[in-house]
Amino acid sequence: MTSRVTEIPAAPSAEVHSHYADRLSRETDCYDVYESMKSGNMDFVLVDVRSEEKYRASHVPGAINMLVGKMTRGRLEAWPPGTLFVVYCAGPHCNGADKAAVRLSEVGRKVKVMIGGMTGWADESYAFACGAEPGAVAAIGPIS
Repeated sequence: MTSRVTEIPAAPSAEVHSHYADRLSRETDCYDVYESMKSGNMDFVLVDVRSEEKYRASHVPGAINMLVGKMTRGRLEAWPPGTLFVVYCAGPHCNGADKAAVRLSEVGRKVKVMIGGMTGWADESYAFACGAEPGAVAAIGPIS
């Protein structure tokens, strides 16, 4: 007798590898972003795609605020063409990061979505910042 887990056979290892490697080429998570920040190796631009008001109230330290509608070729020329953008929004219940990923890819930019967004960041108990600037004062303590 098979269980509900094994009633549908597992995919071959090569297919599983391809599936998850493909997924990781499009996504990152809060832990990897946090560890990159902590190590000083932020080789990406972190973008909060929520409203300016929500960004000012609380955001991931180091993130810039850019609404999807403001993601134009001209605005993005501030960064070299090969720059990776990591986008996030409120959390799993919000598709703003997905919309931003679509927009950035439409203008030829590399992009990953930080899965979990603000909800995931909070779940990990990482510090938030507040204010209008990426380096604003931490609202819940420093990143250490």
